[in-house]
Parts: sequence; structure tokens; C-alpha cells
Amino acid sequence: MPVMDQQLPSGPPWLMRLVDAFIHHLQFVRGLSLHSLRAYEGDLRRWAEWMGREAGDIQSPAALEARSLGVYIGDLAGAGLSARSCARAVASLRAFGRYLVESGQLSHNPASALRTPRLPKHLPHFLEDAQIAELLAAPQGDDEQARRDRALLEVLYSTGMRVSELVGLDDDRVHWSQAMVVVIGKGNKERLAPLGRPALAALEDYCQYRDLVHPLAQRRDRATFLSLRGKRLVDRDVRRRLAYYLDCCGLSRSTTPHTLRHTFATHLVARGADIRAVQELLGHASLNSTQIYTHLSLDHLREVYDSAHPRARQPRSG
Repeated sequence: MPVMDQQLPSGPPWLMRLVDAFIHHLQFVRGLSLHSLRAYEGDLRRWAEWMGREAGDIQSPAALEARSLGVYIGDLAGAGLSARSCARAVASLRAFGRYLVESGQLSHNPASALRTPRLPKHLPHFLEDAQIAELLAAPQGDDEQARRDRALLEVLYSTGMRVSELVGLDDDRVHWSQAMVVVIGKGNKERLAPLGRPALAALEDYCQYRDLVHPLAQRRDRATFLSLRGKRLVDRDVRRRLAYYLDCCGLSRSTTPHTLRHTFATHLVARGADIRAVQELLGHASLNSTQIYTHLSLDHLREVYDSAHPRARQPRSG
């Protein structure tokens, strides 16, 4: 069944059945998020529509070939689709091809030879030390909302969680004695995330107050972060509260919850953290996704070199 809300492109019935089966596999076997499911489905249905128009005589997956897939990606680029969107289309076709091989419907993946378009490198937006300090100090007061907002901002910055992971957090995944939380990431993969002292203190203060206002017996689940009505927070609640504190601090509205994730990773790398450790903390499947955080200034690199290399400070002869 389609997971997208809007009217979808459609292709040959035999191909649409395979696409629907693949989406079902991603949803119920691999446990992908709704956002990821929509992306895969949109990409593959647009391709299926193109196949029905450009290669209407194809009647089975055995007739799929790398050449036609390459023509399709070329048509996308020629139509003005961005390099990033074309790259995502390539990734979707590769994943679909792997599924067809694994399910015994193809002997090889025709999309494996597709070349991914070169993407422009964009440095992630992150907050400087003084900016993040000001933001974390912005929630003032002892009421439920202030306590909760202090905790959620501290936890986002302390752990590098995605906002979806934050709102999905449950109390039984908080290990107080170890100052750790178990994060459920993409594909239902678990990882451990340490809580710094300020985050641990803010979270403990909020949870104690929360349980007085919203006793467990009156709640549907063990969600850690609740709305003032006692329901689990959702992404837009966090974004709205963050926007409020950005205005309070005079910081750019371009800052999002994901900016705090970028800030977490950037600050770790800037202070010498091993890039593979940062990869593990972020829950990245590939190191390539993490290496963007090595965007340190030449001045910082020079400072590290001068303080660490045994011959960096040798006086020059002559």
C-alpha cells in the first residue's frame, strides 16, 4: 500500500506490484521511518511512470537493464532536477535492485553500475560556543515548561540525537547511574549516547517534576518528554519551542534541532575527538556521513599541530 498522501505517479502494473512489495519490505522488515518510506516510494513511482512511457514493452524485472536506468537518470538531470535529488534517485534504484536480487527475481542488480552525481559540499550550520551556551541558558523559571525545555535542549546538545529520536525516547531507556540513554535510530538500530552532567541534572529535575504533574498511572506510555497536557511531544513541538528561544537570544531562525546535532559533532571534532567515535555517537552507518564535521579552520589545525608535533616549534636555522 502507498505511504504517501498525495496523488502518486504510476507505471506498469507488474512493476508497481514490485515497488509496493519493496516498500512493504522497507516498512515492516527493515523498519524505516515514514520520511524514508515516502522518499523511496516517490523516487520509484516516478521511475516506474517513466518506464511505462519510455519502455512500455517490458513485462518482467528480467528485462531491466543498466542502460535504461542510466538514460532515466540523465533525463532527470536534463529536466533540471538537482544533483542531490538525482543522487537520491540513484540510491533508491540501487536499493530496489538489491531487493529484487535478494528476493530471487533477478540474478544481478542492474542499478549497481549507476554513477552517483557529484554533490556540492555544504558545510553544516552550527553554533559557536557562546551561542550554544546562551541558547541552553534561555529557558528560565521553575515551571513545567521551563524545566522540560531546559532538559530537551541540554539532551539534544549533549547526545547529538535527531529530534525524532528525542521525542521517541522512553524512560526505560534512560540509565541514570551510567548517565546514558539508549537511542533508537534509523532502521530501529540502537546506540548508546552519554549524558553530560548539565544534561543529566536538567533531565532528572524535569522528570521528577513531570511525574508530580503527570503521574504514570494517568499516562498512556513511558514517554520521557511530554506536552503540558501529558502527551508525548512531537517534532513540531520541539521546533516551536526552539524557535521561541532563538528569538529570545537573537539567534538566527535558520537554526533547527538538527543544528544542535551538527553543533554536537562539530564541537567534538574541534576538540580532538576521534572521527570514528563521533560516527558511533551520531549513529552514522558510513564514515563518509561523519567526515563533513572535519571542517576545522586552518588556524585550529595549525594550533593543534604546533601543540602536538615534536618538531613544530623547532627554531628555524640560519
